[in-house]
Amino acid sequence: MGESHVIGLLLGTEEDWPSAFEALFAALDPEITYAGNRHTFDVQRITTEPFRLRAVPRYSLVIDRLAHWYWVPREWLKKVALMDDVYLMNNPFTFQAMEKHAAYCAMIRLGLNIPETWMIPHKNPPENERFPYTAANYNLPFRLEDVAKEVGYPLYMKPFAGGGWVGVTRVADDEELNRSYDESGQRLMHLQAAVENFDSFTRSINVGAETLVTRYEPSKPYHDRYQVDHAFLSPELGEEVETISKVVSAFFRWDYNSCETIIKDGRVSPVDFANACPETSMISLHYYFPWAIKALVKWSMFCIVTGRKLPVDQNTADYFAIADSEELGYFGKLAAYRELADSHFQMDAYEEFCSEHLARVDEVMVDYIESDTFDRLLVETVKAAFPSSEHDTFIAHYRGMLAAWAKDQRAAA
Repeated sequence: MGESHVIGLLLGTEEDWPSAFEALFAALDPEITYAGNRHTFDVQRITTEPFRLRAVPRYSLVIDRLAHWYWVPREWLKKVALMDDVYLMNNPFTFQAMEKHAAYCAMIRLGLNIPETWMIPHKNPPENERFPYTAANYNLPFRLEDVAKEVGYPLYMKPFAGGGWVGVTRVADDEELNRSYDESGQRLMHLQAAVENFDSFTRSINVGAETLVTRYEPSKPYHDRYQVDHAFLSPELGEEVETISKVVSAFFRWDYNSCETIIKDGRVSPVDFANACPETSMISLHYYFPWAIKALVKWSMFCIVTGRKLPVDQNTADYFAIADSEELGYFGKLAAYRELADSHFQMDAYEEFCSEHLARVDEVMVDYIESDTFDRLLVETVKAAFPSSEHDTFIAHYRGMLAAWAKDQRAAA
């Protein structure tokens, strides 16, 4: 008995990672026999068009990098999740509802070390004829400086919903506070205590059961934020950071997410972790780009072949029961959350599946990265991202980074 599956890529402007994803699948040419069934695969890019709500889609799984800003595919994803059991990398309902603000609230509820955070009303009110009456009767006057005093300087003013660091401002005093507030306009903002003079800033990327923890420099140019440093955390801190990333993703039912944490004096503080569908560009990930592509391919195949179902509902009560325990301390709760997260991502089953059915992925990925086909993609990607005067410099830079990755992989094999 055979089943043919189509993996759909829902894309915006990206060409590099979809091309690498397609190339890895083509090189693997996978045909997997599991539980007596033979599974074959195809990868297709999804187009946007009018859709009938009762139409049955041809996709078994969809990787979405578009619906966070384009509403037509966002509503299509909800339809295929509710009606057609298409597996989505991220729950579209929590993805839409759980912006940075809700994520902060949930993780504070779980007892994570979120810096002190306040929400403040819009500087410019919403355009609604009911607002003046409502504000006059129910909006209490406040001094922004008093709120900032509660948070403490320095602090960050940042949009409550996030969005690629847009509108994020470091504020050192009352003058900067009021200027930033004036500039925020109709954006709804948070004030969050800054964690400065820290030891490490990390960015963890979750793809299903796999997590990559990296040293991250958010103040550097886009192409130089991910630092290649394999031993910048102690094993204990590395485990804590990885656990937090997995717990966030499992809690919100996100298979594809990133989490930023700041570490100071041994204390891990998550500061940005509602990033479902993080960017996967070669320009930003460079050395880590092959890891992301491999992880996406392996998790996609595992979900499809094993019949994993999209978990539309959440088991928040299980997490909150742990959070409310009077017997467990911080690390005890974190360990209990990790058990829930590992169960959600079927860690043991995933590792067994990859060992039995996807043992060639690492070797095939190295071969691809060292191929002329990938080099052409690298050159095209650099030329699209940088001005012509910088093409030679960055082509050499990315060739060096990816060659270093391939060399490291061959040494470790």
